[in-house]
Amino acid sequence: MATQTITRSDREIQRDVLEELNWEPRIQPNEIGVTVQEGVVTLTGWVDNYAKKWAAERAAHRLRRVRAVANDIEVRLPTSASRTDADIATAATRALEWDAFVPVDKLEVTVANGWVTLRGEVEWEYQRRAAERSVRRLTGVHGVTNGVIVRPAVAPAPEELKHRITGALTRTVAADAERITIDVLGDRVVLAGTVSSWLEREEAERVAWSAPGIGAVDNHIAVRR
Repeated sequence: MATQTITRSDREIQRDVLEELNWEPRIQPNEIGVTVQEGVVTLTGWVDNYAKKWAAERAAHRLRRVRAVANDIEVRLPTSASRTDADIATAATRALEWDAFVPVDKLEVTVANGWVTLRGEVEWEYQRRAAERSVRRLTGVHGVTNGVIVRPAVAPAPEELKHRITGALTRTVAADAERITIDVLGDRVVLAGTVSSWLEREEAERVAWSAPGIGAVDNHIAVRR
């Protein structure tokens, strides 16, 4: 009976993911294949740019009961979208320069076979994410590795930090905040507990990263099935 329940639940998740992909205007319905096992979604197929691969992954994560997503979608660029590594590196540098949230002077860009690697240091997680966001939509990009390190300029006070993060979680994650535990170890925050969706898990991590002086967040929150 338990096996049948899991199988039925996985079928429902698969149906919901397919419907969500059909609802996503950046993706063609016939581009992506979806399989689900115990709440873990695997995306397959191929798309003609990296932004579509990322959009498909985000669409799957939006759904309740999805515990994790394995993105095996392949990026196959059409000839018209082909760019040299030098062209991509130039475009990536310019994109970073135009993003007001990115301290471009602290970052390095490397491109190999269409794959962009970012390195360097920033003070905040939102800057690290902004850097990746700026380059992943560029034409010719096959993928992005974000190796940027968050190195805060201020040292946090653990007890005060825990109190502020708890308050922020209560405001944003609502009822599930009481299911989340927080430990502050120096400049590292460890999150544990359970939430009802991957988006709530990500929101809890975003809240923790928004606290001043945070250099790392270990997110061990599980998504309930």
